Amino acid sequence: MPNDHTVCAAVAESVTGPVLLKACRALPADLTLDDIHVNTPSRPVKNGIHVPEKDKTETTQEKESQAETHQPKMEEMAHGGSPKKGNPLWTVQRNGEVQLRMEKFGPGSELPMTVHQFVRESVQKYGEYMALGSKIGDDWHMLSYRQYYRECWKAAKSFLKLGLERFHGVGILGFNSAEWLIADIGAIFAGGLAVGIYTTNSPEACEYVINHSKINILVVENNMQLQKILQVKEKLSYLKAIIQYRGVIKENMPDIYSWKEFITLGESVPDSMLEEIIDSQKPNQCCTLIYTSGTTGQPKGVMLSHDNITWTSGMATSSLTLNSPPSQQEIVVSYLPLSHIAAQMMDIWLPMKIGGTTYFAQPDALKGTLPGTLREVRPTAFLGVPRVWEKMQEKMKEAGASASSFRKKVVAWAKGIGLQQNLKRMNGDTDLSLSYHLAKWLMYSKVRDALGFDRCSQFFSGAAPITKDTLEFFLSLDIPVCELYGMSESTGPHTITHRDCFRLMSCGKVIPGCKNLIYQKDGDGVGEVCFWGRHVFMGYLDMEDKTREAIDESGWLHSGDLGKLDEDGFLYITGRIKELIITAGGENVPPVPIEDLVKEKIPIISFAMLVGDKAKFLSMLLTLKCQVNLDTGEPEDALSPEAMDFCRNLGSNSKRVSDIVNGKDPLIYEAIQKGIDAVNREATSNAQKIQKWMILGKDFSIIGGELGPTTKLKRPVVAKMYQEEIESFYQ
Repeated sequence: MPNDHTVCAAVAESVTGPVLLKACRALPADLTLDDIHVNTPSRPVKNGIHVPEKDKTETTQEKESQAETHQPKMEEMAHGGSPKKGNPLWTVQRNGEVQLRMEKFGPGSELPMTVHQFVRESVQKYGEYMALGSKIGDDWHMLSYRQYYRECWKAAKSFLKLGLERFHGVGILGFNSAEWLIADIGAIFAGGLAVGIYTTNSPEACEYVINHSKINILVVENNMQLQKILQVKEKLSYLKAIIQYRGVIKENMPDIYSWKEFITLGESVPDSMLEEIIDSQKPNQCCTLIYTSGTTGQPKGVMLSHDNITWTSGMATSSLTLNSPPSQQEIVVSYLPLSHIAAQMMDIWLPMKIGGTTYFAQPDALKGTLPGTLREVRPTAFLGVPRVWEKMQEKMKEAGASASSFRKKVVAWAKGIGLQQNLKRMNGDTDLSLSYHLAKWLMYSKVRDALGFDRCSQFFSGAAPITKDTLEFFLSLDIPVCELYGMSESTGPHTITHRDCFRLMSCGKVIPGCKNLIYQKDGDGVGEVCFWGRHVFMGYLDMEDKTREAIDESGWLHSGDLGKLDEDGFLYITGRIKELIITAGGENVPPVPIEDLVKEKIPIISFAMLVGDKAKFLSMLLTLKCQVNLDTGEPEDALSPEAMDFCRNLGSNSKRVSDIVNGKDPLIYEAIQKGIDAVNREATSNAQKIQKWMILGKDFSIIGGELGPTTKLKRPVVAKMYQEEIESFYQ
């Protein structure tokens, strides 16, 4: 349990064949309004925000009788998404201003505000509640909202003292911490651009981001990150100072400061100087840059405005039905990379809106310490990327494998009840059976206690697709993992699900005030998912061509994802346009459903990557589940306990990946082929069948370069790394 300082922040116990699109084009003038989906503001206003009624969506034609919107008509738009009057819908200039996509009534019509106004409003509401929790030694050190604001104010003045120029960057390179958040918000207060940099970036990748965003001041976590920067320091044209917020500074160089030195630097800067800058800020100006992972070229700087952040935070918190003091205070654990928009929304902006508390995990969270932090903090809401949920699933299966036969039977019974009950809930039946209450007492509550989820009522997955197998596994344990869908360019969420409004494998309904459009639908209703709303980004910094590719002439943001809507307005993502494999016969094959099915049928498989673009048939690269070095995050040769059980059940003595691959273990290879055959029997056509496959000698990882910071598969990187192996399939 957190120490006594946490009492102020304690929460009440919780209650219970796709189409191929090569480029974006303007939407046709004869587009029917039935293709556009929005949510209705039919529920009462909550905290000044309209909340959509449960399970209620409508078409634009139905909505027009209730609210007039500012969505531009085709004939009113000039080239590039610019209205004939006023500001354009997008810009690539760091000091540019955009037209906000305001509605006249209902969701989307809320008064725009800057980040400073947003933060001040939270301080006024929740000033004495705990905002941030950092573990130092064995103790949790807490900051109230009032203290948090004062630290951001001091940081802003220190940035000005160090020479931060208007609309220039403050880079933050390090693991999640109170200093990370204070630097981020302080940079925005001071009129700069907050720029998160992935800790896994190479010195050269850091150099690109620092120069592209014109970073004046860089905040680094420790000496390891500092050394990266010093390797390229002579090439950093705009850099004026570096601040290190953890560890002792080992370099005796000018313009490198400890956090303690930095936070007092601005004492001589008059408050009036900062106030003048804050007063000059506008909601439609840029305040944050989110850099894409740069899988297919240099990273793009996604420009987010004050309004993007403040408005989206309000809509997301109301849609997710999160609580606020004094009735209940939400608690989250910050561990995902804060340079990613999902983590920024979950750890910074959503808690700020509702007066929640953010606790920081240890830097080695994803190497093994996260479970301990979760049990100690006991969050009320938790966001995991699919790989985190999969790892939890693996660990729980490993633990269950050693249980007695009687206990295994009880667990199987309880999981069956849990899955059945939650699927009934999904379909609107909220009655709870006696069997469910018994299973909850026998198992569900114990599982939650073990995971640190005993008071957690919201479980989310985002940033990458999650498999049906993993969703059903947790659903059977009465842990409904709800998918969130969006992108950096939509300030995070675009569609949302929660436990009272979800469909299995759907990423939910569009948030209020925003619109979905399925562009160029095929016969199955599948097309490119396009976004409209105040969450749509300003543009890519200094990249006009890329911005024009993303935002069409009518102002719609093209996601690059393929999807379809059901009759209730739930969105299902079926693939990604750039990931589509086009066979030599011209058939379009979305790889993810096939890859997920392979992992479901063959439990020893960790990653599966389908290949075969422009080839006569499909092939697949496979990796095996193995143990991971907790210090480096590097996959090891030793098989995971689950993989070992798989081998033992087949009569195989293999204990390492190399035992299977080098010796071509016949029992394992035969089992994998049987799994592939089972997948092929479910294929929709012969062209979608896997003809050849290969087990690689090492699992994919972030440190190996095959996975991005949120553990999303980097297909072009893997294809290049294993080019010879892929070519061997077709020789």
